[in-house]
Amino acid sequence: MTPLISTTVPTTPPSFAELGVREEIVRALAEQGIEHAFAIQELTLPLALAGDDLIGQARTGMGKTYGFGVPLLQRVTTTPDRPLTGAPRALVVVPTRELCIQVSGDLADAAKYLTAGDRALSVQAIYGGRPYEPQIEALQAGADVVVGTPGRLLDLAQQGHLQLGGLSVLVLDEADEMLDLGFLPDIERILSRIPDDRQSMLFSATMPGPIITLARSFMNQPTHIRAEAPHSSAVHDATEQFVYRAHALDKAELVARILQARGRGATMIFTRTKRTAQKVADDLNERGFKVGAVHGDLGQVAREKSLAAFRSGDIDVLVATDVAARGIDIDDVTHVINYQCPDDEKTYVHRIGRTGRAGRTGVAVTLVDWDELARWTMIDKALNLSCPDPAETYSSSPHLYTELNIPAEAGGSVGKTRRSPAKRDADETRESSAERQRAPRNPNRSRRRTRGGQAAAEGAPKAAESGDSGADATGPSAPRRRRRRRPNKPAAAAAANGS
Repeated sequence: MTPLISTTVPTTPPSFAELGVREEIVRALAEQGIEHAFAIQELTLPLALAGDDLIGQARTGMGKTYGFGVPLLQRVTTTPDRPLTGAPRALVVVPTRELCIQVSGDLADAAKYLTAGDRALSVQAIYGGRPYEPQIEALQAGADVVVGTPGRLLDLAQQGHLQLGGLSVLVLDEADEMLDLGFLPDIERILSRIPDDRQSMLFSATMPGPIITLARSFMNQPTHIRAEAPHSSAVHDATEQFVYRAHALDKAELVARILQARGRGATMIFTRTKRTAQKVADDLNERGFKVGAVHGDLGQVAREKSLAAFRSGDIDVLVATDVAARGIDIDDVTHVINYQCPDDEKTYVHRIGRTGRAGRTGVAVTLVDWDELARWTMIDKALNLSCPDPAETYSSSPHLYTELNIPAEAGGSVGKTRRSPAKRDADETRESSAERQRAPRNPNRSRRRTRGGQAAAEGAPKAAESGDSGADATGPSAPRRRRRRRPNKPAAAAAANGS
């Protein structure tokens, strides 16, 4: 049976130096303002630094990345019998591109002062949606630590560009999703290429029993570390949660008012579908909010551009599908809005875990439509939220303004409304068409329909008709004479005899 270590967050957390972390890593973390360890880091570091397999579980935003990242970096740079040659020594597998970028960036920051012989330690991100060539060149130049998504990792491994035979550390981040049925075949293929003599670490905010059972099948006596009491909620106590029953046609107006709440900072809005995400982003943009979108219909460059703008503060509202729920680590997100009810309790936990991170407070608002009540009831029961029947709420409901601290004068838009590029192009096309239809006719030019169905201008040069050769071809045309049809001969003869 997997040993279980469980504790509450300590009142006086130790520093990384006190936990035996290398001075180079301690210095790099201190430059980012990180000096003391979170509970999950304090518990995992002694075991991970010793090379033990472990399963780490902690709430979203409580430092799981450095919980496995710090011991990973220290082990690959301090193992005397396994010198760094440029071939990958550690592999971190993540479910989404956004999380790949996030984790690789965090590890690169922590490895800032680490070296591999006469060169700096290399951390390389491998994920889809980007050209193969730069990633292949990076691997050929030397990648000591690789962070990647399963599909692209397998592609490069099968092509012979990614060598996994020298790995000594394997990490599955967001392990509950990585070991789900959708990713499991790819994970099994990756495991088949990795030496059995390795250290394996799994980390996630939620770790269902079946996932732990599956994990034990490829781990060596792992220790299950949970950084809070067993009865603790999977969501942060500092995150204030509100659930409203909202009508689909009123959700846009309702969200516009929530975005005007006092004290609102960076805000994430989650939808279940890509189409809804783009529709909500376009609508909020027209209402005057600074908004971006991240979903599967956007190219990788556009997704990264939106995330970069959100991190820098150029936009303060990000509309995303669940692809981003596990890939964005921004400490100052103040509000999370579930525009559509999540599919299950795990998705709910990861969505609202984007706020209330690293000891901060946050607000999570979930809008439940009438046809989503059954789904919400299951989430409520699984997480023991004690809100099975959300209050019916509209954009004009007084309790919405009171509970979320929204100014009474808040309306459906802010400042000067803006149009999205696609909407602007469509509107300009319609306006141009309308202008052409309204354009005044030239008084000196009239049109009439000719016998062949073509329009002709009166007074225009016209060829003389047959039989009117004497008419002036340049003058007004003579009136056209209607020709009587000649009756056929039998009918004419019959008429003559009858007379």
